[in-house]
Amino acid sequence: MIKAIVFDFDGLILDTETPEYESFQAMYQEHGAQLPLEVWGRHIGTDGSLFEPYQYLEECIGKPIDRESARLLRRERYAERMRGELPRPGVADYLVRGKALNIGIGLASSSSRAWVIGYLTEHRLTDSFHCVRTRDDVAKTKPDPELYLRVLETLGVQPHEAVAFEDSPNGALAAKRAGMHCVIVPNSVTRQLKFGEFDLRLDSMADMPLDTVFERIAGIRG
Repeated sequence: MIKAIVFDFDGLILDTETPEYESFQAMYQEHGAQLPLEVWGRHIGTDGSLFEPYQYLEECIGKPIDRESARLLRRERYAERMRGELPRPGVADYLVRGKALNIGIGLASSSSRAWVIGYLTEHRLTDSFHCVRTRDDVAKTKPDPELYLRVLETLGVQPHEAVAFEDSPNGALAAKRAGMHCVIVPNSVTRQLKFGEFDLRLDSMADMPLDTVFERIAGIRG
């Protein structure tokens, strides 16, 4: 019996991943370089601490750049792209159905609490979650399972009683390392990446009701 659902945030609830990658790619192209998805994709779902995109650009072009100006322009492009961006289709339905089923609803994100809560507040989703854990709450972020384990501990459920919803290979790996069922819902960027183990793949949460997801997982589990 499923007693909890736990969501990733970036790229899963709100597609911040595509604007982020596109804004960096535009910056690279202005300098006559490319940011390969195979390079960028290795860090999606993590806290990003192991990849410094401005340094990598300088390595690609063989000279320093005005990092402050580049950073400001990149952030402006990202903000412009995010204006009017809404939660991904089906997210609200899953949250409403989870509440109706009286199961735990959690969020596990490798981003900062300020980042996550800011967007949740903007889209009036803060009260939809019983537990929110971010990189500020753990020693290690995804693909380490600590974020998920912290959420499950707070919700009072065992890993096999919970389903994680993820959009990235690193996130899915964290969920499976935590012993959870995992449904991947890649976005336009992460659908191009190679995933490891997962239980179910959806193009959109709007494609399958939450109850049917649970039935499919029960069938896989046997």
